[in-house]
Amino acid sequence: MTENVYVGNANLDSVTDRGWLLGHFKPVDDVRHSDDVEIKWYAHPAGDRRAQWVTEEKRTALLILISGRFRVDLPGRSVLLTEQGDYVVWGHGVDHSWHAEEESVVLTVRWPSIPGYALPAPGVTCEEDDDHSFRSIHE
Repeated sequence: MTENVYVGNANLDSVTDRGWLLGHFKPVDDVRHSDDVEIKWYAHPAGDRRAQWVTEEKRTALLILISGRFRVDLPGRSVLLTEQGDYVVWGHGVDHSWHAEEESVVLTVRWPSIPGYALPAPGVTCEEDDDHSFRSIHE
């Protein structure tokens, strides 16, 4: 019988899957696989920013600042998180982007876990499939 428990460290585990610790992208037989929710712990270097806006959002998201200074850009406004524990929540249909104004650690929770929102890694381009998931094409 496979143990249905995983013990890890968010700082160490976040170096894989771009910080995502739990979600649809983990192997199906991994206790961290979920179609219901995604959880990310990420240490953003100063100046880090999302390469493009997320549009046609179908998820709800909660972003909590652990440390640093982090800006979330939403249509018509920006939210600046500066104190540990500051957070912002946005729902379905709210486009967004972000920028780490200084080195920042951020915890993100999104639900449900839906394929198709990931940007390609540097040096990789992607094509969108019919189900709105992305297929990598290595350059």
